[in-house]
Amino acid sequence: MNSRQETGSTRLDDAARAGWLYYVAGNTQDQIAAKLGISRQTAQRLVSLAMSEGLIKVRVDHPIANCLDLAARLKSRFALDLVEVVPSDPTSSSTTIGIAEAAAAEIERRLRSEAPIVMAIGTGRTLKAAIEQLPPMDCPQHKVVSLTGNISPDGSAAFYNVIFTMADRVKARSFPMPLPVIASSPEEREMLLNQPMIQPTLALAAEADVTFVGIGDLGPKAPLYEDGFISESELKALQKAGGIAEIVGWVFDREGRMIEGITNDRVSSAALPSREKSLVIALAMGERKLPGILAAVNRRLVNGLITDERTAEALLAG
Repeated sequence: MNSRQETGSTRLDDAARAGWLYYVAGNTQDQIAAKLGISRQTAQRLVSLAMSEGLIKVRVDHPIANCLDLAARLKSRFALDLVEVVPSDPTSSSTTIGIAEAAAAEIERRLRSEAPIVMAIGTGRTLKAAIEQLPPMDCPQHKVVSLTGNISPDGSAAFYNVIFTMADRVKARSFPMPLPVIASSPEEREMLLNQPMIQPTLALAAEADVTFVGIGDLGPKAPLYEDGFISESELKALQKAGGIAEIVGWVFDREGRMIEGITNDRVSSAALPSREKSLVIALAMGERKLPGILAAVNRRLVNGLITDERTAEALLAG
């Protein structure tokens, strides 16, 4: 590649980054200028260039070189089957911006397939944000199955269980899990999972071709705790046992090993589908989630990852 081509490619990279900050992250041109260390006029020109070059179609449609490089390195380092890295907003603390849009694009791509598939979905804020990005779709050939129960401890619908949100947008056969997220005892869990109406849903989840899950941290503001599924004493017990994160309620340690007992023997979620025969994609970013993401990819609890630049760089440095 000659210097003129390199300059053109770099300028498109800059335009794509500016376009992402403007259209996806919602920054003003003054904020973009400050974050990229350029003048407001240059920021304005880059945003205009992103539009004129056809890079903007709801989401940025030009692969940013650094994101591609990080994705390739993550894929090689952790033997992952799918990796997508999106740009980072340098000053944002959001754990959904960018990856929700990327996940929505990947989900939509899978659902556009004419061949029937089984798609399993977890729960959580990032996945809910992704599902809300989906356009209306008519794909009756597919089946969408929830990995988690959808009933909160007070009997209400679990707010971040996304199977019903998805059913509003995607006309496919939906299979919810009409169970509490965490049962009151191991015996109750066993009884519930053995119900005739639940067994086919569990079997379908095990056959999923592709699965999308979030990763919840187990810090002081752990989603399981903040959403009322576990008590403060249970959270502290899980932390003391080495728990650092969870996927669909299953808590694991820094080595990616499941914690024995405490709440794990009461989780009514389906087991994660096979990573050898299917694709299990985690949507996760941010410092709080970093130990859990690292454990999940190291232990191959997941074999796909959608994350952002900062998180990708931290994973590779770890």
